[in-house]
Amino acid sequence: MSPQRILLIASTNPGKILEIVPLLFHLSLRLVGLDELGSDPGFVEDGETFADNSASKALHYHLLHGLPTVADDSGLVVSALGGEPGVRSSRFLGEETSYPEKMARILEMLRKAEKAGGTRAARFTCALSLAVGGRVAATIEKHVFGNIAEQPRGDHGFGYDPIFYSPALGKTFGESVAAEKDRISHRAQALRSLAALLESHEKLRGELGISSCA
Repeated sequence: MSPQRILLIASTNPGKILEIVPLLFHLSLRLVGLDELGSDPGFVEDGETFADNSASKALHYHLLHGLPTVADDSGLVVSALGGEPGVRSSRFLGEETSYPEKMARILEMLRKAEKAGGTRAARFTCALSLAVGGRVAATIEKHVFGNIAEQPRGDHGFGYDPIFYSPALGKTFGESVAAEKDRISHRAQALRSLAALLESHEKLRGELGISSCA
């Protein structure tokens, strides 16, 4: 596979890839996920922050495959739970635990926290990193703020979307179609910022093989 005009999305999460591809499609790059490259050694996300994990993952897969690589680390941060599940969002209660089970546990923990005066305030955070030319060229972090719903609602999106209520949308992310979620989501904000960076950064465009981002 030629490294020219290909951008690797360092994920095997189909829901995440479905969100990323439309927001970077205009770059006129061939966007590929890890699954398209065949078997691949796993990457352990053991950083203390979202930015640590996204940067390390982007560089790991960039050096492994020799392709410009975008990686993100994102998760749900619940204030009353001391920031949990946070950077452990996908590993909360174990990677084999289903998201309905994870969400049920968070709701149970939050009910107890509320009795001690906690609120339902929460945010989604996305740290997005681009690795090219043997280095991490950029890391962007964005947030979207909301509350934890009383119960899961909706079957759109993935992960914790059904329990994240967005005041701006008046519904949970799980109840929101892609176009609605992409208006405000943490990942969409980060991807739009990356696209804007490429539009203004001639050297990065050259390294990715992009003549124009128009």
